[in-house]
Amino acid sequence: EQEVAERERRVSEVELLLSSAAWELWSEFESSVPHTAQSVIDFWNSAPNGKAVLILDALSLRESPWLLQEANRRGYHVQQAGVRGSEIPSDTTSFAKALGFGQRSSIEDNRAGSAHRLPGARTESLNVAWHDCLDWIASAPSIVLWHHWPDERIHQLAEPGDGFQRLCREAAQQLTSDSFWAMIERMTTGRRLVITSDHGYAASGMFTDVTIKEQANWLKSTFGGSRFAQGAGTAHHWSPPISLRLQTANGINQFALGRRKWRSAGGYPTLAHGGLSLLEVAVPFIEISKT
Repeated sequence: EQEVAERERRVSEVELLLSSAAWELWSEFESSVPHTAQSVIDFWNSAPNGKAVLILDALSLRESPWLLQEANRRGYHVQQAGVRGSEIPSDTTSFAKALGFGQRSSIEDNRAGSAHRLPGARTESLNVAWHDCLDWIASAPSIVLWHHWPDERIHQLAEPGDGFQRLCREAAQQLTSDSFWAMIERMTTGRRLVITSDHGYAASGMFTDVTIKEQANWLKSTFGGSRFAQGAGTAHHWSPPISLRLQTANGINQFALGRRKWRSAGGYPTLAHGGLSLLEVAVPFIEISKT
């Protein structure tokens, strides 16, 4: 927990650069950064035999050391371990659409049909304990499992308080548990497996308060307690900017920029996603197989 918090503080230097002197780089993010959805599609098309994709909703780079350490300890071969960019906005539906699904719920109970970009996939979306996933992972050669953890816990723990610390402890417990790796063993039986995420999340409780009243009021009226707002919205005159209006594959939207927080009804959430900060839009992309 302390190590994760320390890395969170260290990455703030990079975040400061990306929201101040180098903020114009964000306009190139969609066209320049390798995206998770396209990487999943490329993996799917390049693996003619058994293949599986495990999407852990809102898994961030913070959690990848546990996955890699446990994979090595438990005798798996790590084919690749890298970083990919989320869709913009960094939310669930944007990622689902990039894969050709209407939304996350579209893949429940193998109802995805054939109008998507992962042909032949047996699909499921689950929010159950890891051991309860085992019965679903049958002998189908090509499977996609979209699990709601940790996103569900992120929303449950987002109230002001120690949600980030609690999530750190829970992530360590879950990702090193025998039940989680029993599910991984089942998924890698006869298959190569990619573990990835639709988006990351911001530890927004650790962000800096906006102290200029005019800026804080503008952010509150534009975003409320969220990190992005649909539509072009209203422009502001501050430089460096405190938000960006971007045209992406998902239309024109306004995005909170960097590690800023402001007062909102009920207090600004301590965990959030959808804005433009590094750990919201950068996610792990890990391919493993049995040795």
